[in-house]
Amino acid sequence: MAHKAGFVNIVGNPNVGKSTLMNQLVGERISIATFKAQTTRHRIMGIVNTDDMQIVFSDTPGVLKPNYKLQESMLAFSESALADADVLLYVTDVVENPEKNMDFLEKVQKMTIPVLLLINKIDSLAPGSSAKGEGSSQNQLAEIVERWHALLPNAEILPISAKNKFGTDLLLKRIQELLPESPAFFDKDQLTDKPARFFVSEIIREKILLYYDKEIPYSVEVVVERFKEDEQQIHINAVIYVERESQKGIIIGHRGVALKKVSTEARKTLEKFFDKHIFLETFVKVDKDWRSSQKELDNFGYNPE
Repeated sequence: MAHKAGFVNIVGNPNVGKSTLMNQLVGERISIATFKAQTTRHRIMGIVNTDDMQIVFSDTPGVLKPNYKLQESMLAFSESALADADVLLYVTDVVENPEKNMDFLEKVQKMTIPVLLLINKIDSLAPGSSAKGEGSSQNQLAEIVERWHALLPNAEILPISAKNKFGTDLLLKRIQELLPESPAFFDKDQLTDKPARFFVSEIIREKILLYYDKEIPYSVEVVVERFKEDEQQIHINAVIYVERESQKGIIIGHRGVALKKVSTEARKTLEKFFDKHIFLETFVKVDKDWRSSQKELDNFGYNPE
């Protein structure tokens, strides 16, 4: 049997479950998956290998109309995923307006590669009633499928629940059928294209997303300045950058309690992720208006080129 390999890129609007789907398909915790929108900022690859196949999945930031340079960079990551995909997974859910972000959708309409439109979160449709309390869940799903088919007539439409793993096995099988014949692009023991430091910063940022409210999580960037590993443990120094002094005070909290909580929870997750004892030190610094500075965004790695 000929070897198959290809790039399967996951796109869609914020908070529709792209990162949860990515983690289910890859079988590892690669992407941040929280209840808050805009959690993914980079394009993150997760690689699935078998003897005769390699699927290179890419999770991308949610598509949005940018309000500042960071969001412009995030949109560029999403649009770059349209350029090099062998198979495109366009993720929506049962409550999203199909005509949201039509500019991006029009780009998807013009694609000639296979597009799989995934209607996620169908588990939220209770049997016998729709999310709006009108008709059965089957009828509502049929209406959603019809609306999306009108917008993307060439796409295959698959209802799924990424959280509950419903439909993901069928999706994986269909992806395998659509992959082109090709040698592997990465070593067969490689799980992702990102270095260990990247996942440290993402895990710390995830805890900040979970434990702080309003604008604070979106004004934060995490940089790992030290990652020293030996056989027993990993020593990590990480800097949490914020845009204003007032945000620094909020991150640290009264007598440092808030920062200690974030650091403790991040350390626990990192120990599970790396399967080693972690010594984590976190610091908070102000980098004024970094989200609007192209120079700082380049320094933080927000360059889709």
